[in-house]
Amino acid sequence: MRIALAGLAALAVAMGIGRFAFTPLLPMMQADSGLSLAAGGWLAAANYLGYLFGALSAGFFPRSGRAIRVGLLVIAGTTLAMGITHQLAVWAALRLAAGMASAWVLVHVSAWCLPRLMGRRTLAGTVYAGVGVGIVVAGALCGMLMAWSVPSSQTWIVLGAMCLLPTFLLWHVFVPDGSARSPAAGRWNAQWWPLVLCYGAFGFGYIIPATFLPAMARGEIADPALFGWAWPAFGAAAAASTLAVAVLSLHFTYRRLWAVSQLVMALGVGAPLAIPGIGGILIAALCVGGSFMVVTMTGMQEALQVAGAQAARLMAAMTAAFATGQILGPVFASLLIEARGGLSGALLAACLVLAASAFALLFKRRNA
Repeated sequence: MRIALAGLAALAVAMGIGRFAFTPLLPMMQADSGLSLAAGGWLAAANYLGYLFGALSAGFFPRSGRAIRVGLLVIAGTTLAMGITHQLAVWAALRLAAGMASAWVLVHVSAWCLPRLMGRRTLAGTVYAGVGVGIVVAGALCGMLMAWSVPSSQTWIVLGAMCLLPTFLLWHVFVPDGSARSPAAGRWNAQWWPLVLCYGAFGFGYIIPATFLPAMARGEIADPALFGWAWPAFGAAAAASTLAVAVLSLHFTYRRLWAVSQLVMALGVGAPLAIPGIGGILIAALCVGGSFMVVTMTGMQEALQVAGAQAARLMAAMTAAFATGQILGPVFASLLIEARGGLSGALLAACLVLAASAFALLFKRRNA
């Protein structure tokens, strides 16, 4: 339980704040800092790019404990600095650094915690519930501070200070030792490619609704107050789903749960095409929010089973593929929107990619 809670806290900081706190903070920054929607898009893109760089550079850390420590410190520092400076270029550099550190922590928390929790599948769900917990905490805090008219700069500082406390408490938990080999060591196994490609397809399919569904919802719901609590609700669904699927993993393989989760996500992405209005958007939010962390959890578990001692290297490659898909998805969607004048084509493409990769996972397992 100590290991699981340490992983939960680390992922809450790394992903809930380092990666996703910008989402509820963007409206605040638009209101009090004059940040344009286009500039917000560039800041989000910087974080996506940093996540890719972080996944590619994760192998340079020879010990997972040290990587987690460094990543948590970088996230705390960059979050604090977002509230001190007001220059767009500096903000972009800070978001890029936070994205890199988030990838380091995700890869190495998975590599550090999962081998220590072998045979305790339900506790693995506790680790990945940390992402949803972080989203809930950051989103609820931003909602309250927004209601109290607290400026975004002070909100960034509060979030940064919140990152420091778990970082210091976890410092002696993630002690660098010889139990985790470098992700860069060893040879590449050709059997890893299906996992890497399917995880990259997950990044491509997930980011399209995550990017554009809020804009679709704004066109259907006039009350902006509803959006303030939509993000914490999204995080609560993510946390609950990992805990529920951790119990199911006692009866089903990780690969099958991964494939089914991507099918659920594919159904969610396609829901607005079949059900017009807010109903389809709500189904999409529920399916995507309730499955994206399940895919992450089961994907990392499958990497551990397939790669063994080299799991950290495979996890880093899968995370890099996810980050690549996450960057390509909005670009592809924007091109289709310009060509066809709507989001339907992009949603259909994301749905098909997610479904095809899910069936590929199942087919590959049957052949094995």
